[in-house]
Formats: sequence, structure tokens, C-alpha cells
Amino acid sequence: MTDERQLTAAGNEMSASFLTAKKLSDATLSKLEQAPGRYTMLTGDRPTGKLHLGHYFGSLLGRVQMQERGVHTNIIIADYQVITDRDTTEHIGDNVLNLVLDYLAAGIDPTKTMIYTHSAVPAENQLLLPFLSLVTEAELHRNPTVKSEMEASGHALTGLLLTYPVHQACDILFCKANVVPIGKDNLPHVEITRTIARRFNERYAPKHPVFPEPAAILSDAPEIPGLDGRKMSKSYGNSIMLGATAEETAKLIKKSPTDSERRITFDPVNRPQVSALLTTAGLVTGRSPEEIGEEIGESGAGALKKFVTEAVNEFLGPHRERRAELAKDMDSVRDVLRDGNARANAIAEETLDEVRAAMGMKY
Repeated sequence: MTDERQLTAAGNEMSASFLTAKKLSDATLSKLEQAPGRYTMLTGDRPTGKLHLGHYFGSLLGRVQMQERGVHTNIIIADYQVITDRDTTEHIGDNVLNLVLDYLAAGIDPTKTMIYTHSAVPAENQLLLPFLSLVTEAELHRNPTVKSEMEASGHALTGLLLTYPVHQACDILFCKANVVPIGKDNLPHVEITRTIARRFNERYAPKHPVFPEPAAILSDAPEIPGLDGRKMSKSYGNSIMLGATAEETAKLIKKSPTDSERRITFDPVNRPQVSALLTTAGLVTGRSPEEIGEEIGESGAGALKKFVTEAVNEFLGPHRERRAELAKDMDSVRDVLRDGNARANAIAEETLDEVRAAMGMKY
């Protein structure tokens, strides 16, 4: 088979896999809406920096909606996963607390949602040992997310990065999560988690399964470009941070690149930078980017940037006010994390006890 045919076959296989996953996602969402209390959700972030507008629309909003529906929601701050591709944990403490601030300001209620950190829950991490015995080296190497993250980091493939998907399976399965909201790029992670759950149950607990096989809920959140038209990323400096001041936001938007055409139009292919600004404006106003572009018309890039600045600052104003108020009492913010860690430890100890019993390792 030629390289071209191999690529086509691989593309067709991925498309078929995605369609299958989308059908399962839609069916799961339908059932969840009818009985949200039957579902436990796990999601989270790596504390590598502050959250930006892309995180707000891509994940925070969905988490709050799930919480308010009555789903048992859990958020992991994956501090151990910072060192999968980084050589330092400098600023990690501040990054963790900033995440908690943004969660709370966005509407995450710690009485309904458990917020915890990887490193504070030893029993969860101990699941990594039996779980690693359930996957092959070839399966780990095939994971496309691991490959892309290794290439992006420029690091050699560490043992922690290679086993990153198995560590994520520990995150999901320790609390018996049966739904995981993700983007399509992370489907392989949920698939390997399902594989691990199934293999554990088949090998050690065929009569009384210990783990559910979690379903991926594919996010329908739009992809939000950065202010320069590239992917929104902290490392590119093209992100509007949720906790930034109005002045910092205005300065960032003012220096964002556009193009030489005066008339403002929404054309993501030919005018990615102008279209990125229009996309941002559309998200925070609830209007279509095309409509906003038509409204600004011949007024040019200056008028577009003024519109985006005012719209973003108005949208983020309430979040920033709540965040600033919460930041006045950081002891209470730390208490949220301590309470979440205590709850996670209790759950993890219970799950590990079940795992050891199923494996005949209770002496």
C-alpha cells in the first residue's frame, strides 16, 4: 500500500471512530439530561498558568452547567502532570490557587463540586501500578496525544509522559466517573481508560465489576482563536486572561495584529487575524461574527479593536469582581482545596481497597 493510501485509510478509520464516539456522546447526554444524578463527571486542568477566555468557553462554562444540572462533578488540578513535559515546578503553588479562584468566580460551588490536586491523593496515584499492567508498551506509544505533546515540548519522551494516559485513567476511575467532557483530540485518552476499566473487571472482578466504562461527552464549544489568529495559548501571549485588568486587556487587544484591508469582514481562511477578533467579540456578546463585521464595516481595525475591548471587559467584569473579592480571603480559598483533597482521599482509599480486594491483596 502506498503512503497516500495508508494516510487515506488512517483518515477514514479516524473519521469512523469519531462518528461512533459522537453517537455515544449524544446518547449519553440524552440519558444524562433525564437522570443527571446517576452520572459522575471528572475533568480538570494542569496548573501551568492562569486560565484565559478560551478556557472559560471551552470548559468552565460546561462544568458549571453540569454542576447545576445535578451531575456529581469533580475537578482535578493535575499538578503531577506539569512535570510530564517541564523541568520545573516554579510558581506551581500560585498557579494552583489562581485556578481555584477562577473556578469559584465562574460559578463552581465547592459544596457541589470536589476540587482536588493530584499530589495530595496518594491512593489515587497508587492505582497507576495495577493499571499499568493492563496496557502494553505498543498501546502507549500509539497514543496520538502523547506524540503531539512530546513534539510540542521538545523534550525526550519521559516515562511519565508515556504513561500519562494511564495516569488520567486513575483520575477518572478512582471516583468511578462515568462521563468525561473532552474535545475530540482527547478521545484516545478516554478510550484507553475504557480499555483499562474493562480489562480490570474481566481479569479481577468478572462477577462484581469494580469500574464503569466511562463515556466521552464531546464538547460542542467553538474553537476560540487567539488574538493573532493562531490557537489561543499562554505560550503565544495571545490570550485574554480571565483575571487580567481591564487596562491589561485593552493593551493586549490594541497590539493584536490585523491586516491592510480597511473594511472589516469575517473570513477565517483569508483574514485569520481580523476574524479572530470578530470571533472573540461574537462569543462575549452572543452575536454572530459576520454581523459584527458588517456593523463595523469601513470603520477599520481601530474601531474593531475598540469594540472587542469594550465587549470583553463588559463580559468579564462580573467574573473579575467576584475573583477580586475572593482573593481578599486566600485562607478560605486554601480551605476549599483542603476540603476537596480530604474528600478525594476518602474516595480514593475506598476505591483502592476495592481494587486490592478484587486482586486478592488484602492480608
